[in-house]
Amino acid sequence: MTTYGRTSLVLALSAAVAATLAVAPGAAASASATPGLSWKPCGPAGLGQECATLSVPQDYADPAGPRLSLAVSRIRSERPEVRRGTLVVIPGGPGSSGVQRLSQKGAALVEELGGAYDLVAFDPRGVGGSSTANCGLDPEDRRMVTLRSWPAADGSIDENVERSRRTAEACLRNGGERLRSFTTANQARDLDRFRQALGEEKLSAWGVSYGTYVGAVYATKYPHRTDRWVLDSSADPNPERVARGWLADMAKGAEDRFPDFAVWAADPARGELRLAEQPSGVRSLILELAARLDREPKESTTSGVPLTGNILRQALQNALYSDTAFASFAELVRSARAPEGVPVLPAQSTAPMPDSDAALSVAVICNDVKWPGSVRAHERAVAADRARHPLTAGMPANMTPCSFWQPPTEKPTRITDRGPSNILMIQSLRDPSTPHASGLKMREALGTRARLVTVDKGGHGMYLSNGNACGNAAVTTFLMTGERPAGDAYCG
Repeated sequence: MTTYGRTSLVLALSAAVAATLAVAPGAAASASATPGLSWKPCGPAGLGQECATLSVPQDYADPAGPRLSLAVSRIRSERPEVRRGTLVVIPGGPGSSGVQRLSQKGAALVEELGGAYDLVAFDPRGVGGSSTANCGLDPEDRRMVTLRSWPAADGSIDENVERSRRTAEACLRNGGERLRSFTTANQARDLDRFRQALGEEKLSAWGVSYGTYVGAVYATKYPHRTDRWVLDSSADPNPERVARGWLADMAKGAEDRFPDFAVWAADPARGELRLAEQPSGVRSLILELAARLDREPKESTTSGVPLTGNILRQALQNALYSDTAFASFAELVRSARAPEGVPVLPAQSTAPMPDSDAALSVAVICNDVKWPGSVRAHERAVAADRARHPLTAGMPANMTPCSFWQPPTEKPTRITDRGPSNILMIQSLRDPSTPHASGLKMREALGTRARLVTVDKGGHGMYLSNGNACGNAAVTTFLMTGERPAGDAYCG
């Protein structure tokens, strides 16, 4: 692996600016001429964000059949003399809003890319302002800590199996063909329909987390519609283990990432949030606290919802995504340990999701690929995973509604190296959700189409987020100039 340092990247960018900010051939026409889209102002004041609605077929094999509406958004370049094309922001999830992601990251992208792109995004079918579907789930079954199949305190999965079965049955009964259409393949098709509506021959992209899989599927289905393609925090695209493998990855990801939190929480500078004198003590403290809360849940500020071992584990999983969440998790641990403490539970772990959000969160992963259905096999897998990875207590190996789902309507896309060599991957060394080892599987599948920049950081989502200056410069240089490292690179 070569070192791709910050200085060389910045110099490369500076030296190439004059040549590369010229309008690329075929990109001179402004994206304001967008057939079929009626744009209106939206989003944060001063950002210049606009929104519209795009109509797409529910089933691309039946274009005359039912239609879905997609919420789409853009931030146009205000510098036509340097504009070179359109960059689509592909959100993660499944279940994240592209429109909101553009609102959150638009200003940073405008500043970083200097007007070289119109920035666009859309809410995938089932999300936010786009057409949604419902499963009719009870509120208790729509909490993250129950949608994620955390085993019982004794390791039993009986309750998980029953909840998974009734969730799948409710989605089949109430979701209909609309819910069945929520797939990654259809999101890629919708993206190409969006490209056509924008009047663009090609798109550039920045996909994060699950968005990297959407981006890889699009780059496989429509390779010659891709311009400069960035995949940020990728997972293994093996079509036999898509989604199921991503869930299993959380066990290894937590083990890879937890040492960063342990070092942080053992630092004397943390004051009352310091949890132990040594990092090794932080791990044992968390495991012992979770086990105690399994036996004796503690009353919280949320009426009727005590802090359990599994809520603590889910809060840890969420906190590992970014260093900025460490303090709030340490405070949860501190209050849980204090005899008179009354913990404040994280809303994302306890509050029921809207029914349409819960439906989408299971539908895409269940619709994409067939999951194994043996309860006995899951029991054995959970027991082994609990012993091997105690921080996640068997959840990543547990049974989900997908085991009781209808068979997929089409096979998953096999990601290959066929197509232009225009993909830059960026990956954390210690990612709690998409471990570096799984990112290497995506790199292997893409072959000569890609280069990989590995960032020596912890967290999920590297570009303009949890990464470092070297990694940010690598992505910016590529999007501005098309230049990638000659081989896979390392940002220390």
